[in-house]
Amino acid sequence: MKTLTKKLFYLVGMLLLISLISFLAIHAAPNSFLGAGELNPNMNQEAIEKLKAVYGLDKPLAVQYTDWIKNILHLDFGISFVTGSDVSGEIFKRIGITLFMNGVSMVVVFTLALYLGIKAALHYEQKSDHLIRQFSLLSFSMPSFYLALLLIITFAVNLKLFPIAGLHSVDAGSGIAYYLDMLWHLVLPINVMIFLGLGSMVIYVRSLTLEILKSDYYYFAKTRALTQVQLLRYYILPNLLPPIVTLLGLSLPGLIGGSVILESIFGIDGMGQLFYLSALSRDYPVIMGILMITSLLTLLGNIIADLVLLKLNPYANRG
Repeated sequence: MKTLTKKLFYLVGMLLLISLISFLAIHAAPNSFLGAGELNPNMNQEAIEKLKAVYGLDKPLAVQYTDWIKNILHLDFGISFVTGSDVSGEIFKRIGITLFMNGVSMVVVFTLALYLGIKAALHYEQKSDHLIRQFSLLSFSMPSFYLALLLIITFAVNLKLFPIAGLHSVDAGSGIAYYLDMLWHLVLPINVMIFLGLGSMVIYVRSLTLEILKSDYYYFAKTRALTQVQLLRYYILPNLLPPIVTLLGLSLPGLIGGSVILESIFGIDGMGQLFYLSALSRDYPVIMGILMITSLLTLLGNIIADLVLLKLNPYANRG
């Protein structure tokens, strides 16, 4: 409980610091959305001043920041400059599909990377190791947009097995049929995410496993005539999981940032596409809201990783 309390204080402090830096950086950016000629070439200065008053942009920066923080505490990120809709509602409407896509791909990548990385290390410099390394390098070097377009042309345009873009068909129906139709639309983008994320993780797991196989305690374990399964369960995996858990914790912010290109290509109304469109139109309330959500995911990822590591090794933080 004491560790959790410290982590929560750390979370709140870091969020405040990140919010202040993000707020100042956004307001220091040139070419404001409400600048003359940005919103409407025919809009005069008087109309722009009225809009600034509506959005509270005519107040001093300190007052704007204080009001923004107060609103965030109530999960209110303001009103979009572009659509005039509630930013919080827009974010929470889109965040679910982005987290689902990236969550599924992360679980699959983690599982496959463990299997392939350990297999490659155990068969070092053998045929299977070479094949896995070649696959990993292909995955690591493949541009996301190229693979996405390749899958669309092959499986959507030529073979017509999957939809080209979007989340739902016109005749999607309701109930279970509605969600099955959505999963059918997500097959291609999720497979792109899995393929692109697998290469670096496999290389990382293989490297860690090779270090374990060279260690003294592993040589000692082999002298005890343990089976390969026992060596894997009691010596390889327990030493392999902590750094991988840390890496997965740091990967949480990528759940949003990594979806920008794919969601735009596949026409998926998720957080990545929302961030991209907001950046193009300089819709600052939406950008700030997404930045805070991403920062929260980053900090939560670190905290969750620390707690999992503490569970795996209860004596790690005891001095």
